[in-house]
Amino acid sequence: MNRPDPNSADQSANKDDDAVWLDLVARLEATESGAGEPAAADNAEQASEAGTSQSESNKTFKDFDPLGLSTPVTEPAPEATAIPAATGRSLGPRDFEVDEEDDSFVPEEPASLAGTEPLTMLAWVGAVGGPIALLLTAMFWRSAPLTAILGIVAAFVASVVFLIMRLPQEKNDNDDGARI
Repeated sequence: MNRPDPNSADQSANKDDDAVWLDLVARLEATESGAGEPAAADNAEQASEAGTSQSESNKTFKDFDPLGLSTPVTEPAPEATAIPAATGRSLGPRDFEVDEEDDSFVPEEPASLAGTEPLTMLAWVGAVGGPIALLLTAMFWRSAPLTAILGIVAAFVASVVFLIMRLPQEKNDNDDGARI
């Protein structure tokens, strides 16, 4: 194994990375301390050693926050009540409780399967049961005759074609797609 020369160009790149890292840590400590002055003063000599100026090390997270993440939420949504925060941090999405209302959506009862057309029910059994039957045949009945396998495939194809043909042919222009 060859050890790299400590004076090589790669080592200077690592020093630059260390300087950037120290600057980032100083900025984050400044935002966590609130005022920003004590952490910035402690890290000022580290930043000057790293080659950054004093004005760059005094920048806080608010200085480069394009999304406005550092601004606190001013008031909660009207339907949610805020949980009192024990710390002085800004409120987040888990700091609210939503009031349950009685007028929530309740879906209607689905139609009973006993009242369906027998041919439609048979088509659904063929469409769902065909691939399952082929899988079970491949696993447990290896010596199945070719006619049985072709019969399962034909029943599956016929079932799917029947179900596709039963789909509505015309589109209702007044339907917004909210109901099935």
